[in-house]
Amino acid sequence: MKRLFDFYLDASIHVSLAVVSLSMVTALFFDIPLKGHLGYFIFFGTIVNYNFIKYGVEAKKYLLVGSRYHKNIQFFSFVCFFLTCYHGWFLGMASWGVILILTGLTGLYALPVLPNARNLRSLGGLKVFMVAMVWAGITVVLPLVEMQKVLVWDVWVEVVQRILLVLALLIPFEIRDLAYDAPDLNTIPQRFGVFRAKIFGIFIVILFLGLTYAKDFVTDLELISKGMLSLVLGGLILATKRNQSKYYSSFWVEAVPMLWGGLIWAMVYWF
Repeated sequence: MKRLFDFYLDASIHVSLAVVSLSMVTALFFDIPLKGHLGYFIFFGTIVNYNFIKYGVEAKKYLLVGSRYHKNIQFFSFVCFFLTCYHGWFLGMASWGVILILTGLTGLYALPVLPNARNLRSLGGLKVFMVAMVWAGITVVLPLVEMQKVLVWDVWVEVVQRILLVLALLIPFEIRDLAYDAPDLNTIPQRFGVFRAKIFGIFIVILFLGLTYAKDFVTDLELISKGMLSLVLGGLILATKRNQSKYYSSFWVEAVPMLWGGLIWAMVYWF
């Protein structure tokens, strides 16, 4: 069971469910359906992209895999790639425009594009903003574009909030990785220390919640759910330790979007 659980995390299934959950949140907030093909495209596409970033930045490394465990992840990723292509076939042209832009950002994040840096991922603080922008594009802009909705003011406020949410979620991961990150990465904990990084994370959470009131139309569902999400995420950030347990960030912190999506779904359909 532990090996299956580790595969579930290492093969990016967990993070993919988190991304789908945030897409579902967008659908519930803006009263649109999350089409089956789009939902599956986001799920399988996230697995492919995350596994490529984690294991396949170098083509040789991605194709010539040594261990049986990573071969299983490789095979799983290729299956997900074909499923991504299948479900992507049914998406509209406007959605593909958004997808190509986000794919370009992912490529800039993972592939060497600058003379003095391996990739934008190696430029310290910039990498977290790249991740947050891609998540916001996938989970907010893409579902609305696929449904041919106009991107009004409230949508762009939600995009900014989603960027802030992802930035806050990344704080525990950056604190965890202090022991492994190169000193020149200049992550937030490296620059300001663990305590100030936590304070910065709490500030982001407060800003995330406060921006809800900048929307033209806000429901009680949104206010309550975002308030509860802020309490949970703030508590996890404050409880983050440099020497944290193996699954603290990779499972519990990354499960926050699923908890939020489940909470909103329960509030909508039960109350």
